[in-house]
Amino acid sequence: MKKVIVGISGGVDSAVAALLLKKEGYEVEGLFMRNWDSTINNDILGNPNNILDICPQEQDYNDALKLCKMLNIKLNRVDFIKEYWDYVFTYFLEELKKGRTPNPDLLCNKYIKFDLFITKAKELGADYVATGHYARLKRGKLLRAVDLNKDQTYFLADVKTEQFKNVLFPIGEYTKPEVRQIAVENNLNVANKKDSTGICFIGERNYQKFVENYLKPNPGDIIDVETKKIIGRHNGLMNYTIGQRRNVGISGNEKRHYVCGKDVKNNILYVAFGEDNKYLLSDECEIENVNLISDLRPTFCTAKFRYRDQDHPVELQYLENGNIIVKYPGKTKAVTPGQACVLYLGEECLGCGFIKNVKNEGTNLWYLQN
Repeated sequence: MKKVIVGISGGVDSAVAALLLKKEGYEVEGLFMRNWDSTINNDILGNPNNILDICPQEQDYNDALKLCKMLNIKLNRVDFIKEYWDYVFTYFLEELKKGRTPNPDLLCNKYIKFDLFITKAKELGADYVATGHYARLKRGKLLRAVDLNKDQTYFLADVKTEQFKNVLFPIGEYTKPEVRQIAVENNLNVANKKDSTGICFIGERNYQKFVENYLKPNPGDIIDVETKKIIGRHNGLMNYTIGQRRNVGISGNEKRHYVCGKDVKNNILYVAFGEDNKYLLSDECEIENVNLISDLRPTFCTAKFRYRDQDHPVELQYLENGNIIVKYPGKTKAVTPGQACVLYLGEECLGCGFIKNVKNEGTNLWYLQN
């Protein structure tokens, strides 16, 4: 009997993954990862007495423990707090300092879930490793999940090809409603548990207050990119992202306004008015730190510039330094430095790169390069 170690998070997706594998006849064990010391965040949540009934992470562990007892499988636990800080959280802070918008979930998958986790699973005697990701692996190819609304290949695109060896995605062939129904029919304790959202180490906490504990705010001017006039004050460039509309810091102006750029050197936040403003649009970007997980090197494919993005038809130009120029003549709004540009050919995920700079033919987007 082959042994599978399942990453049990305390949520419904990993619970159903474990259930399905057990029904298929595998020897199943769970492994709960603790990647963040939640107690250090309690003050940030507005808890002056540093008291919570129970932190969400410990509640997740208790839910995972109860689930594994219901399934009659062993639950192991491992701490990757230091490693998560070194490989994921430090990157997150450094990207913010550069004025970029990082996506730590991709780094967590690359360095923690599909590296350290797999190493630990092998120590526990695993033949396979499984997670509750909505994705599929077939003949070495990473494919989108059946449920395109929940597909998570975007977050898996920075994982190396060899890291997917002996990995299983049991729920990739199911839709989210079907996963919920399986959990309900089997009376799983997490059947109706709400999905977690947002950045894992921040959770439901106030983002700006959390970041201020690690990066000192540096207020500066907000400038209308077209008139070049000062129209407000920002409270630190790390608190804003390209395309942001709410909580920008402009009072007394009812016109829709959007963050369109940052000048880190001069500590300036640029704002454009109107959602179709030319300063929000681009037709080309360069991606770096490219990770290609397919043997295919197409000239034309599609790309997603953020997780909830649509597929954009793009043309690729492969550079000698390993970077890729991604051209999208139809123009796209709010393509953001620091975010992942994930490439697809049909249902196959080809890999990704991280957006280095953005261009718009005929419009000066120099401020995005800082």
